[in-house]
Amino acid sequence: MQFHVISIFPEACESYLNASILKRAQEKKYIKTNLIQLRDFATDKHNKVDDSPYGGGPGMVLKVEPIEKAVNSVKRKIPSFVKTTEGKKVIKTRTILFSTRGKVFNQKMAQRLSRYDHLILICGRYEGVDERVADYIADEEISLGDFVLSGGELPAMVVIDAVARQIPGVLGKHESLEEVKGSYPVYTKPEEVVIKDSKGNKKKCKVPIVLLSGNHKNIEKWRKTAGKR
Repeated sequence: MQFHVISIFPEACESYLNASILKRAQEKKYIKTNLIQLRDFATDKHNKVDDSPYGGGPGMVLKVEPIEKAVNSVKRKIPSFVKTTEGKKVIKTRTILFSTRGKVFNQKMAQRLSRYDHLILICGRYEGVDERVADYIADEEISLGDFVLSGGELPAMVVIDAVARQIPGVLGKHESLEEVKGSYPVYTKPEEVVIKDSKGNKKKCKVPIVLLSGNHKNIEKWRKTAGKR
């Protein structure tokens, strides 16, 4: 699976993509990431990709032309199908614009997006993105929640991380997926620690006895109960 990130600050994404699970997933060729500098597709000699909004108001707006060119440059390199031992496989591509007005991203969306072969992720900046990008270029708009960020780079990393986890091999074991094993409190050695609060009072904190029992049936029952908050 390939992720194409269109941004005016692609370098902001590099460190996250080149660490831990995502780094290993790229090295093992489960996924591929492509960082695209939007300014490379500017239509003027100054590489300008933004302008003032019609109707007045503060801030600058990302222009539609460079975004269209950037998206099309990616799509032109993607074949419509590939040959497999079972015949032709249609290549599926989805273009996403990160926007405060988009649908809030969740696990169900991550699972749905993992069925595509290419995701083109458009990162907004400044006051916003020319609405014609949402209307005519993007297939859907996604938001991380009811708050505002400085740009779409963080949402892009969240989507890549969440979607990549759904791809077989990325985590090593299917059981590692939290949506498969469930979410519950976890502990590790030592069995007992002494923790000081802000006033200096000490408290012994122990691992729940059931986790030390070796009784897997009781442990599984405890996890189902403890995971509900």
